Amino acid sequence: MNAAETLRAEAAERAALADVHRSASPETRERLGLELRSMDGALVSIASREQTILVNRAVGLGLADPAERDTVDAIVERYLVAGVGRYFLQLDPSAAPGQLPAWLSEAGLEPYNRAWAKFRRGTEPPPAVRSGLEVRKVGTEHAVDFGRIAAAGFELGETWIDALAGLVGRAGWHVYLSFYGDVPAGCGAMRVHEGVAWLDWAATLPEFRRRGSQGAIIARRIEDGIALGCESFATSTGEALDGDAQHSYHNIERYGFRRTHARANWVPMGSG
Repeated sequence: MNAAETLRAEAAERAALADVHRSASPETRERLGLELRSMDGALVSIASREQTILVNRAVGLGLADPAERDTVDAIVERYLVAGVGRYFLQLDPSAAPGQLPAWLSEAGLEPYNRAWAKFRRGTEPPPAVRSGLEVRKVGTEHAVDFGRIAAAGFELGETWIDALAGLVGRAGWHVYLSFYGDVPAGCGAMRVHEGVAWLDWAATLPEFRRRGSQGAIIARRIEDGIALGCESFATSTGEALDGDAQHSYHNIERYGFRRTHARANWVPMGSG
């Protein structure tokens, strides 16, 4: 992926992350301790009261423009003041300047043992899908179902259901559920931003796993993104490690995505 493509995919991901904050009701933002800041080109996302690294992460440092040394300290300080002891400062391999890793170490951060792999695909049709579940694009009538399945899949507390449900019907978002009859079984979402479709929030309830839900939802998002005129698709998941089946990683590859790079996750020392 060239620099321009990296920035476009990053912008789509940042828009999706920012919308998690903006879609939550004021009461939910308060209960979760949500805070969103832009610091020297980095999007700094904070959830101080129900903490998860899915939201407690800083994205984009040193990509659009070289980062400043003081910004690293400011980001670390912001999480410290918020009472967040574990977060990811996600560092793209093309981030500048080259001293960034040294600055992160000096600020008390260290690399986490698993990076996030980034993937991209073009507009080739997806492979055929075999699944006993029916995939439907859903509206606000199924917003709570989406929030419930996504929160459960990512081991988030009940307060997160409202924040995630708010993504349904929001501009740029396309949300899908798989159904066993009329029972919601799995979910996935797509945020379209300036021609890039960012695939996000894929999960399946335990009792419906191994029935092809995620493959079917990936394929449907690709089909719909092509119809919408998207120029590319992007997503990410944790790197595949020995001893970890990483079903998500292999599903992504199975549907025509290619790994472009890995983005290192830096965490406060001793918090990994």
